[in-house]
Amino acid sequence: MTAKASFTHMENGSAEDWAIIASDFAAYAKQLPDRVLTHLKLLDGDFGGFPVDRLTHSLQTATRAHRDGRDDEYVVCALLHDIGDTLASFNHPDIAAAILKPFVSPENHWMVEKHGIFQGYYFFHHLGMDRHLREQFKDHPHYLRTAEFCAKYDAAAFDPDYEHLPLEFFEPMLRQLFAKPRQSIYRQD
Repeated sequence: MTAKASFTHMENGSAEDWAIIASDFAAYAKQLPDRVLTHLKLLDGDFGGFPVDRLTHSLQTATRAHRDGRDDEYVVCALLHDIGDTLASFNHPDIAAAILKPFVSPENHWMVEKHGIFQGYYFFHHLGMDRHLREQFKDHPHYLRTAEFCAKYDAAAFDPDYEHLPLEFFEPMLRQLFAKPRQSIYRQD
């Protein structure tokens, strides 16, 4: 049995308690890539009416970005952009952005966080919504980056005949990205 903290309210925690918790946290944090991969695999077989399942869509998006010469961080963002679909039907980009935030640049974080609104350009009008909703961000420095992500990679990744790379190809990139956060209130250098 592993050691456990002894407090029942955080205000009563001791340095020894927090040393136990910090030790367990470090070990648990190292398993983050495995948990992300497991959750990503939940998209397998989930079509939601689309021509390809959500995992295939994610793999196609990442493959297109990789083949276009994007760096590994961008490619992992492309891979994970829809990972929130299973838990957050009404705000999936927020989930992906929250997972990625400690590990990616502000540009890539914003792109993932806003991709749902930008992707709406291609279909919102078919649902009685404003396809130009993304225009509220037209003066934002990452507007063009996000519009390009959707146009070149995300919107184009629904082709049942497209030969995408397997998840295993992207795993080393994902593991490298999640090896150390760039920013986190829990990060200690």
